[in-house]
Amino acid sequence: MSLRNVAIIAHVDHGKTTLVDQLFRQSGTFRDNQRVEERAMDSNDLEKERGITILAKCTSIEWEGTRINIVDTPGHADFGGEVERILSMVDGVILLVDAAEGAMPQTKFVTGKALALGLRPIVVVNKIDRSDARAQEVLDEVFDLFVSLEANDDQLDFPVLFASGRNGYAGDTPEVREGTLAPLFNKIVDHVPAPSADPDGPFKFLVTLLDRDNFLGRILTGLVFSGSVKTNMPIHALDPEGKVVETGRASKIMAFRGLERVPVDEANAGDIISLAGLTTATVANTICDPSVTEPLKAQAIDPPTLSMRFAVNDSPMAGREGTKVTSRMIRDRLFREAESNVAIKVTESDDRDSYEVAGRGELQLGVLIETMRREGFELGISRPRVLFKEDENGQKTEPYEVVIIDVDEEYSGTVVEKMNLRKAEMTDMRPSGGGKTRITFSAPSRGMIGYHGEFLSDTRGTGIMNRLFEKYGPHKGKIEGRKNGVLISNGSGEANAYALGPLEERGIMMVAPGEALYEGMIIGENAKTEDLEVNPMKAKQLTNFRASGGKDDAIRLTPPWRLTLEQAIAYIDDDELVEVTPKSIRLRKRHLDPHERKKASRAKAA
Repeated sequence: MSLRNVAIIAHVDHGKTTLVDQLFRQSGTFRDNQRVEERAMDSNDLEKERGITILAKCTSIEWEGTRINIVDTPGHADFGGEVERILSMVDGVILLVDAAEGAMPQTKFVTGKALALGLRPIVVVNKIDRSDARAQEVLDEVFDLFVSLEANDDQLDFPVLFASGRNGYAGDTPEVREGTLAPLFNKIVDHVPAPSADPDGPFKFLVTLLDRDNFLGRILTGLVFSGSVKTNMPIHALDPEGKVVETGRASKIMAFRGLERVPVDEANAGDIISLAGLTTATVANTICDPSVTEPLKAQAIDPPTLSMRFAVNDSPMAGREGTKVTSRMIRDRLFREAESNVAIKVTESDDRDSYEVAGRGELQLGVLIETMRREGFELGISRPRVLFKEDENGQKTEPYEVVIIDVDEEYSGTVVEKMNLRKAEMTDMRPSGGGKTRITFSAPSRGMIGYHGEFLSDTRGTGIMNRLFEKYGPHKGKIEGRKNGVLISNGSGEANAYALGPLEERGIMMVAPGEALYEGMIIGENAKTEDLEVNPMKAKQLTNFRASGGKDDAIRLTPPWRLTLEQAIAYIDDDELVEVTPKSIRLRKRHLDPHERKKASRAKAA
């Protein structure tokens, strides 16, 4: 059977996973009566809840005698590490672009990687049925993007299809409104070359994805570059320098058939497979016949730009809600994550109770924390900080991002003003249709931490912001952080409605009556700039005396402001932590004792 290996790349929310659903249905992968969930490729809980793809996944379909291996990739820049590795497994890419939004930052990022590897793209303008679709303009944008990314003549001569992934049709003109995805299947078969693998050479296989199975152990997924592998065949793993990592046997070989991984006895050159049997081999290792000593070249991964401190939860409520609370458990889990996710780096601190975890962005690290908390971990998380470097002249440099913002025209002034405060420079501003303006900035990553929530408030929830790592540039000096101080509990006990009522005049509450509090815990935001210690547990004195003038009226409280995990991480200051447990997200001061806090602030000022 002839083979095609292809990746689907696009910006977040442009419809990759929905399109794959329709490819499944129309290729006969599902039975007519089979119950299939929407976005079948988004298999883990967080992906289903957030509606985004986090992990790259392989699948396989058959079309008129050709097996097509498809890789669905994440569209969010924070998970770009997944995409960069995937591209070495495929021989072609389908670039999906929204017919209204056009080429966005992540489109540029991934396409640049694909073009640099010499892959020839098929461009699909998706969501052609949108009322605000502007297919021809979007196509011109894509062409301009390819030119700016220095595509060669072959790559610039790309085939184009107009499609609606949700409704399952594609055609050669923007007017298409019915039909099937057969034109897309045929384009893949005709345009994407067959794998240029060597069937007669010794077995060589490059690991691009790492998975874990409770029964089979470590599962390595990648492309067979040459030769073939049979069950129980002796193999060894080489690192990128050519050193032998370990030797073993291919205890299980699995190929992709639809959504399933199916055991097979033999796999040949050009196929994407999963392999079990090795215990320490990891991503970017070459698995090969014992006679092979030269490793395959692995794709370089862009470095992390942001880091957070993951510490053991040492609050007075530690251990009440989680089952995994020791530093050893946290250490094992973080190093396991760093093995399978090459965009994350973990370093142990000197005190052995905390770990510095570096990644691509707040969302990537937020997803890791959310996953760990669902597994029963308790953690103390610090404010994200960017990773600085030095240039050849010894000057301090910091990461910059391209920030593309789509807002209604009435809010554009506010957004530009707020971005200026965060030391961003505007590089472009143009109308994007429908009363919206598209503004492009070059901004230091440091200034963007915590801005997203404020941005949504400023634009009444209508603005769309997209960010992408751009470069390391000159350090921009001090950037103003949070303007307001916080309200801090001065003791331990239960929050009392009688005490919270008057405190509402001081600021916004984050706790409700009856909640357990401890000394040093943050219970709200102060209306003023300084921090304020308050007593939220004060109860009414019960006496025989009646209150005069009907003062015994019921206390009416505003519902508390509940921060999500990402909001909490972005909200805290350098001297604060987020306490994350399976059931709660609490904010607290790093030093719970007020005297310790004063000492620390004096030391910082000195």
